[in-house]
Amino acid sequence: MPDSILHDRLPGANNTLTLSEYPSSAQNKGVTGFMNRFIRLALGIGLVMLIFVGGYAFGQSSVAPVQLFGPQTDAPESVREHFAPFWETWRLVQREFYDQPLDTDVLVEGAIDGLLATLDDPNTVYLPPAQEEAARRVSDGSFEGIGATVTTNEDDAIVIISPYEGSPARQAGLRPGDIIRAANGEPLTGKDVAKAAEIIRGPAGTTVTLLVERDGEQFEVDVVRGVIDIPSVRGERLEDDIGYIRLSRFIENTPQQLQETLEELMAERPVGLILDLRGNPGGGLDTAIDVAEQFLDSGPVLIQRFGDGRERVFRATDDGAAEEVPLVVLIDEGSASASEVLASAIRDRERGTLIGTTSFGKGTIQTWHELSNGGGVRITFARWLTPDGEWVHESGIQPDFTIEAPAEPLAEGPDRQLESAVNFLLGIPVTESSSQTAD
Repeated sequence: MPDSILHDRLPGANNTLTLSEYPSSAQNKGVTGFMNRFIRLALGIGLVMLIFVGGYAFGQSSVAPVQLFGPQTDAPESVREHFAPFWETWRLVQREFYDQPLDTDVLVEGAIDGLLATLDDPNTVYLPPAQEEAARRVSDGSFEGIGATVTTNEDDAIVIISPYEGSPARQAGLRPGDIIRAANGEPLTGKDVAKAAEIIRGPAGTTVTLLVERDGEQFEVDVVRGVIDIPSVRGERLEDDIGYIRLSRFIENTPQQLQETLEELMAERPVGLILDLRGNPGGGLDTAIDVAEQFLDSGPVLIQRFGDGRERVFRATDDGAAEEVPLVVLIDEGSASASEVLASAIRDRERGTLIGTTSFGKGTIQTWHELSNGGGVRITFARWLTPDGEWVHESGIQPDFTIEAPAEPLAEGPDRQLESAVNFLLGIPVTESSSQTAD
């Protein structure tokens, strides 16, 4: 499944995967503020971040979740007293509501949704069994859907963070910041990401008609759902002896794929390396740390801060394959969660230079728990800070050089951001898109 989200795994918790996708969508970037709600889920739209298509694996934590109660019989007396009005209402509804019979599963899931909604955190969510299963399929790296990461903004609208490379969403012309108002005629605004994902998701080969809003104008787009199987790492040698690594997401096998790709590239002794994190919605905390190890020597990668003020520092060791080669990192409004962990660590550690546009801005970490009914719950349990102590939540990471991408992502023509990265590594002056130069 989203990172887009940065996810973590706590000892003793029945978690499985992911940091998110995040999704999470991008403030000016076409969206208003990440937590403007980033949930990446698997939809084949899935990441709590919801990812129309993406996946993740999760990390570790020194703090186990506190279990208030397990089975109903284990509930402390004080909790039972607080729940008395709930059960009274339950019995009254079961006995007196005029339209019987009632669906117990729907009532229970509605109660869970209501409980989590009071926390006012778009990343703390419940996934019904079907959505939980889809999310876990996404984490395996192959799934069916339209191939995009989405979130919700402050108006409760569904917003695209990033369509995946080669995905049906990308081929249909969808862009970061697009608002999806409806799917097959069903309005999506006001629905949480999980429910929107369920509506948009569907078998490969079927078509979903999306009502899309872009720059205040609405239009319909037909997207043929497909099977999405995107390798998380791709590498090649560019002209002028420059190595290029495209990291599209952070899933369980990403560190191994990256290790193999870097070994091949570094054997050719490149004069510089470009790490492309554009449109990468994130993934697992463990994965982000393992990836960072390839580029950083020993030292901090991120700081995990809990609600009570305690902190835990995650560090890289000194055994990476690309710790000394000159490095440029490409970011944009679709770079979220684990991508921001990696980019900010490289920036704060003065290991490389960031080029592109401001990143998404997701600065929280979720646990992923499977429930007894086959559903799941994602719970935000900590913030993450950069090695210098910055919280990038909702503000994103500013690049060292701001280079805007083309207005039409699918348009033929030069990639100015990539060209700027090449020029920087060759010692050629980089001209920014704006008049201001980043410090």
